[in-house]
Amino acid sequence: MFSEAFKLASKYTFPVLVSSRFFDGTVESGIGSFIIINEEGWILTAAHIIGGLNTHNQHLKEIQEYQNQNQHFTRTSKVVANPKWMTHHSLWFGADHHQIRQFHVLPENDLAIGKIENYDPSFVKDYPVFINPDDIHPGTSLCKLGYPFYDVKATYNLIQNRFVFDPSIFPIPTFPMDGIMTRNVITGHSQDNEYTYKWLETSTPGLRGQSGGPTFDKQGRVWAIQSQTRHLPLGFSPSVKKGNQVVEENQFLNVGWGVHIETIVKFLNKNNVKFKSA
Repeated sequence: MFSEAFKLASKYTFPVLVSSRFFDGTVESGIGSFIIINEEGWILTAAHIIGGLNTHNQHLKEIQEYQNQNQHFTRTSKVVANPKWMTHHSLWFGADHHQIRQFHVLPENDLAIGKIENYDPSFVKDYPVFINPDDIHPGTSLCKLGYPFYDVKATYNLIQNRFVFDPSIFPIPTFPMDGIMTRNVITGHSQDNEYTYKWLETSTPGLRGQSGGPTFDKQGRVWAIQSQTRHLPLGFSPSVKKGNQVVEENQFLNVGWGVHIETIVKFLNKNNVKFKSA
């Protein structure tokens, strides 16, 4: 059903590798998704994918304060070293030469956009087409695409001052997952009422590694950007015997929430970003 649409989405969907080095020398890395939406190099992803940038900046201030304190130690010094201060942080957007220095973010709706500097338009063969919000109907079969179930451990090279990945992890395989649109969900409004925080819900969960990736239909038109998984209680708790104990296990339906195309289109228009519309 989605084989042709998958071919289209695979052309503009890429992995974003998130890497952090901490004060205690440990390194953590993870993977998310993003899409490139036009020839100018504008990208869409989930805002929580780039959330480490703000954390990193805050931690650098705290580290500087700690170091200044140690240089001028007094009995009133209060800053204690945090082993999980983030000393280095990196976002790798699909290629070594892709650099994004500024993002526009709608955090309450988990949406972020940015522009790749000195972008080569030939990097993407077919750019995405966004569905008209008026054409959205519950019950439509949709597919999510991203990079779950994959390990991308990084190391940090102190001499070169950069994160390093084993070349064997590339190319990173995609993982599609189908479902149907169940409903629109609204969680609030911006203070100026310019934005309604709107989500497109699907009957299947989003998987780790799919955040920031597209939710699209059989024609390959983008309906949403995957954001999170919600756990809806089913209202019954069957008893299960485990050893000598009988325990109740709450049952949930795991559904996916994506940033709604209505919000995406409005945010792109506000920031004068071009895109293709069905």
